[in-house]
Amino acid sequence: MAHEVQTSTRLTRWLITAVRVITGMLWVQNVSWKSPQPPNYGGLRMWTQDAVDHPVLPPFSWLVQHVVLPGFPLFGALALAVEILLGAFLVVGFATRFWAVVGIGQTLVITLSALYVPGEWFWSYALMFVAHFAVLATAAGRFGGVDAVLRPRWQANGNKWLLLAS
Repeated sequence: MAHEVQTSTRLTRWLITAVRVITGMLWVQNVSWKSPQPPNYGGLRMWTQDAVDHPVLPPFSWLVQHVVLPGFPLFGALALAVEILLGAFLVVGFATRFWAVVGIGQTLVITLSALYVPGEWFWSYALMFVAHFAVLATAAGRFGGVDAVLRPRWQANGNKWLLLAS
């Protein structure tokens, strides 16, 4: 059709790349306020405690209270590692579909922890979900990312997992 939107224009590729990189930078920047100092990890423990103090989903709050908070040095380190890797891999565009799914999961955890905290803005969490779904749906690493460079090798080697992740 003459009026059909073409999805392979240069502008579209740049916009998809921008969404991926900005979403990655969101995670990189958010690591800074968590104060990566074990065992309490600064603000991360406070926001995790909010899942108990302002429950969104009672079973999740129970899990946080009885499993996550007692084992916080481990869970804090894992959260920090996931968010550093998530941001880095989205910025460079490596395995972007996999990391978009990780971002959706991490956004869900954050939403269940902080959504009902007084003064929180619902739309910030909705926008985080939308950004990750956009990266997932567009395979954003295939434009200006490492996935674009390595994908032909993965196809030649028949590496289905990396093809799926990219």
